[in-house]
Amino acid sequence: MSAEQPGALLGATDVRALAAELEIRPTKKWGQNFVIDPNTVERIVRSARLDEDDEVLEVGPGLGSLTLALLPHARAVTAVEIDPALAGRLPRTVLERLPQYADRLNVLNADAMRLDALPGAPTALVANLPYNVAVPVVLHLLSVVPSIRSVLVMVQKEVADRLAAEPGSRVYGVPSVKARWYCHIESAGNVGTKVFWPEPRVDSGLVRMTRHDPPTCISGRASTFEVVDAAFSQRRKTLRAALATFAGGAAVAERALRRAGIDPSLRGEQLDVADFARLSDALASERATMPESE
Repeated sequence: MSAEQPGALLGATDVRALAAELEIRPTKKWGQNFVIDPNTVERIVRSARLDEDDEVLEVGPGLGSLTLALLPHARAVTAVEIDPALAGRLPRTVLERLPQYADRLNVLNADAMRLDALPGAPTALVANLPYNVAVPVVLHLLSVVPSIRSVLVMVQKEVADRLAAEPGSRVYGVPSVKARWYCHIESAGNVGTKVFWPEPRVDSGLVRMTRHDPPTCISGRASTFEVVDAAFSQRRKTLRAALATFAGGAAVAERALRRAGIDPSLRGEQLDVADFARLSDALASERATMPESE
């Protein structure tokens, strides 16, 4: 990308100059840590494995570090930015630094968590996500934008580890299961703190996701997610105990678990998303046949 227009990407001096121009000081409220290293944004784009027909959805473009790297590699980029000052400056930044790609950019001044529709049909989500909303944003967008086929996000390393964790892992939990409803997930590497301004206190991680068909489930995603939440609400307890209140009694929980082919003495972190889908269906069946007095 840099061969097309050397110096087009933002470095530390450029980022600080833009922030000073806009009188912006990065805020914890919106999780603002701006990337100041061109090599990092180029690495993110390579890891996203885009092709020229992809329409990219970028959440939290900030001052445009990643946006500038994405534009030459996609048919279009829709950048969703909650900060009105940053959203207003981004098109001009692209015009100044990569004018030949300015027509590929569409900026929305909006909260990604409140989006229920987008212009076009984005095929890839690529973003440096604010740490405090990373998982809810990814799950929400996968839910409301079914055209998204691939995801590459940079998030806090702890969040990356949780998303990529496999069943049985110490950090496997609710985000791990729910994200797997939509996608296959893998780690795409770690990122240190010095590529950001201001420097966060923890490292970041890259996570790659590839959309797949959801597990077979008659009761549906919402019901399955309720079961997941209940199973992990008391992580140290067996599933029979953890699901007792949710199911309407320990005996009901055990019958549903056995109906789903799951050992009631297991814990939530030992199940994959398909197990939870079967369990959701089994609980629905148990409730449908349960006497009113039980």
